[in-house]
This record gives sequence, structure tokens and C-alpha cells, in this order.
Amino acid sequence: MSKTISIIDNDYKQWVKALVVRYRQSQIKAAVKVNTEQLLFNLSLGKDIVERQEENKYGSKFYASLSRDLKEEIPDVEGLSESNIRYCKRFYQLYCQAIENLPQLVEELKNENLPQVVEELCSIPWGHHRLIIDRCSNDPQKALFFVNQTIENGWSRAMLLNWIDTGLYERQGKAITNFSASLPAPDSDLAQEVTKDPYNFAFAGVRGKYNEKKLKEALLTNITNFLVELGSGFSYVGREYRLLLGEKEKFIDLLFYHLKLRCYVVVEVKIDDFDFPDVGQIGGYIVACNHILKRPDDNPTIGLLICKKKNGLLAQYSLESSSQPIAISSYELEQFYPVKVEGALPTIEELENKLNENHE
Repeated sequence: MSKTISIIDNDYKQWVKALVVRYRQSQIKAAVKVNTEQLLFNLSLGKDIVERQEENKYGSKFYASLSRDLKEEIPDVEGLSESNIRYCKRFYQLYCQAIENLPQLVEELKNENLPQVVEELCSIPWGHHRLIIDRCSNDPQKALFFVNQTIENGWSRAMLLNWIDTGLYERQGKAITNFSASLPAPDSDLAQEVTKDPYNFAFAGVRGKYNEKKLKEALLTNITNFLVELGSGFSYVGREYRLLLGEKEKFIDLLFYHLKLRCYVVVEVKIDDFDFPDVGQIGGYIVACNHILKRPDDNPTIGLLICKKKNGLLAQYSLESSSQPIAISSYELEQFYPVKVEGALPTIEELENKLNENHE
């Protein structure tokens, strides 16, 4: 048998690398295509079940019968368990109002011209959808929020579950701000969406009595978790960031740069209740950053004031007095839990679903 030769030509090596990249890209595209076709089938199956009212015709054993019959006809296809077919129905019911002309989707798939909402749904795996269906079954807006967050952040199912259970949907964009009055319309909407209220600082591990220094040190010791809680786009610049104003030194608690907003973000953390002077202090830091740090292509600096507690009316009045873009939020040091703690004891349906998944 003749031996292969080792080609050391650089052009050849670069070509091999290019082929590998091209192959991997084609595999990714193929996986996305398969996922899209599977999800469209699941939607159409759910639509048929709802519109044909098969349950009313054949009773409680309908799903088991349909699962058995489909498996007999197409034994090489996965995802035809009784529980999965039930999820198909719930999948369609959750998004049916957001999706129009479902029968046309398979035809549009050939031209890769899917409506935006369907394209978003087809961008995450079916396992993620099942989790979202369980946790957001009666709220399509909340469900689509987590679909988009999963796409944007590349969440695993474990991460998705964690963020749902911390009440992210209820907290996202909920800070009290004056952004609509102090920033242009497109920027103000985006800036509002990057805020939360309250912030979850449970990861800091701070218990009992603590001061601001201890809390800030704990946040920065866990900087990865801190950045995750702040949200995508935040880039850490510095702590106790020094500003020289004439002969006077001032120090910003925490300074970030937001990659999407393209601006500096001044963050002040207070262990006391919010009060009027806090807005004056952070407003001064914002103006100083605009003069000293802001580049011509940067957007105006914004401020984020995170306090132990806040009086909503007091916060609103104080923001009306300032021309600088500021958000005011509170924080929690205890672990967030869902209002209804699910999964403490599994239901019969959950046990059946788990058994069916194992069989598949």
C-alpha cells in the first residue's frame, strides 16, 4: 500500500482550512433547516388538532392512539410520543394569534422567506420551546420575549429556566427613568429595555450587616455574574473610577460601556433608601463623563442608580428635576423564586412526560 504524502504548501493548508469551515457552516445550515421543518410540522399538527377538535371526537385516549398510529406509519421519525403531540397543540395555541396564514408557511420555507415571528420561533430548539410552553403557557408576549432572549444570548435550557424563574420578564425595562424626556426616541426605548427593577444580587453572597464597600467588593468579586445580571452589552471599565475636575477628585462607583447603546453607563450602588441628593450626585458624574470620556461617535452617557429601596413618587419627582438620562432601580440580596414554586413535587403529567422522553 502506498503511503500518503504530507503537503506543506501554505496555499494548500489554507484551502483545507477553508473547506473545513465551509463544511461546518453547511452542517449548521442543515441543522437549522431540519429544526425549522420540524417546528413547522409541530405547528401544523397542533393547528389540525385544535381545528378538527379530535379530542372531542375520540376522548381522552386520542393522543395515545395518534402517537401509536403515526409511529407505525413513520417508525424512523422521533418526537411522536403522546406527550410531544400534546405539546404540539399547546405550541400552536400559544402562538396562533401571532401567526397568520400557517398553511402557506411550508411553501414559503422553500423560498426561505418566513415571517419574522416564525423565523424567531424556528431559531431555537424544540426542547427550549417545551420549557417555554410550560412556564408561559397563557402569555404569548412573555413566551416570545424568552424566545428572543434565548436567540440573543444563546441560552441553554438550564439558563433559560433560571432566567424565567428569576422573573426576568417582569423585571426587564421596569426601572423608573426620564429617558423619554432626555434621550431621542429610538435611543430612549433601547436604554429603557436594558434596565431592570429589581436587580438580583443574590450571587454576591452578602448576608447580615453590610456597608456599600462590602457590597461593591462582592459584586466585583463575582463580576461575571454581575455582568450577566446587568444584561448583554455591558462592558466593565472600572471601579472607583477617578475623574479629575480641576483640582478636585471624584470617584464613580462603577463605570461601564454599553456596546449596543454606544455610551458610557455610570452605575452608583446605594445601601440606603433613595433620596433627592442621589440624583444630583449621579447627574454630576454623567456630565463629567460627557466632557472627559465621551468621544465624538459616542452617545450621551446615562446613569443607573441602584438603591436598597426606593419610593416611586420620590424617584419620579427627582428625575423630572434633572436633564440627564438617569434610571433608578432597587436590588434584592435574596434568591428570587417564582410566585408558584413548580417542580417541588412532580405532577403525574410531568412524570409521564419524563418517561416518554426516556423511551424516545
